[in-house]
Amino acid sequence: MSIIDEMPFSLILVACLTLGLAPFAPPHIWEKLGMLFSGTLTKPVDIFDFLLHGMPWIILVLKLFRLRRA
Repeated sequence: MSIIDEMPFSLILVACLTLGLAPFAPPHIWEKLGMLFSGTLTKPVDIFDFLLHGMPWIILVLKLFRLRRA
């Protein structure tokens, strides 16, 4: 968790707005979330893609949680 604590908040926001939302029309993460909730997220490439685009958002949530608890 110390790695997340040391990351600048601005870097995490840039990652969320670029990698987390790319491609931008429509955001790729929304497609993968739809696949997850409908149960069609089964191919390894789709799971990797979901993790790749979702990781900045997970880090952002962890950073906000850690800032709030401090």
